[in-house]
Amino acid sequence: MSAAADARPPIRTRREGRVLVLVNDNPGKRNAISPGLYAALAEALEAARDDDAVGAVVLTGADRYFCSGGDLALLAKRRELSPAERREKLEGLHGLVRLMRGFPKPIVAAVEGGAAGAGFSLALACDLLVAARDAVFSVAYVKVGLTPDGGVTAFLAEALPRQLVTELALTGAPVGAERLHALGVVNRVTEPGAADDEALAWAERLADGPQRAAARIKALCHGAYQGEGLPAQLDREAESMVLSQADAESAEGIAAFFDKRKADFSALR
Repeated sequence: MSAAADARPPIRTRREGRVLVLVNDNPGKRNAISPGLYAALAEALEAARDDDAVGAVVLTGADRYFCSGGDLALLAKRRELSPAERREKLEGLHGLVRLMRGFPKPIVAAVEGGAAGAGFSLALACDLLVAARDAVFSVAYVKVGLTPDGGVTAFLAEALPRQLVTELALTGAPVGAERLHALGVVNRVTEPGAADDEALAWAERLADGPQRAAARIKALCHGAYQGEGLPAQLDREAESMVLSQADAESAEGIAAFFDKRKADFSALR
């Protein structure tokens, strides 16, 4: 790899209105996890969290490929580290996943080509997933004698039965976007080359919505899968509704309903 390639920033960012687009940019390796990727994504999300001009995020990959997972040349060197050092390295991915799940604004994954290993984990860590019809996903770890990380087994278990999650993890077999869409893992399927545009259009609509209500909804949806049962979720829903009823966003939304007009939340951010 050239010095210029080594110096390439791990992500490219751009703004499309109120949407922040984050592009995993390592196309020479099908956007495999590059050094600094997790930190760069975390830094961008932390800045966007406090930026009222950002209402939603799209996560995608350069050159029509989402992410091929961990760079095996880098992972092979982990053998030289102590267990504690290997665990510390994993925190880059796991800390990013925690940040994404707690992020108050919608994150939409746009998957072209494919997502494997930790790339699949990152796609599933997003709130919504748009994929091209020919995109392929894989829990690929077992093929190189590794085990899943990044929360992929937890995310898949939210939608799939144990037997199917076990099959995907034990075989590492590729599964197409259309099958995952039928199973409820992928939200929307597009023609090849259209996933980015569809994800951006969806994110733009979400970014124009009530931001505080969206943050509460995200928290409720994630909390519903924590295994604490209906009583705990009822409490969370009640707390959220109490806050929402007093919020200026609901005042505008309800007024717009009665006025038969589109709600305008722009002045309430």
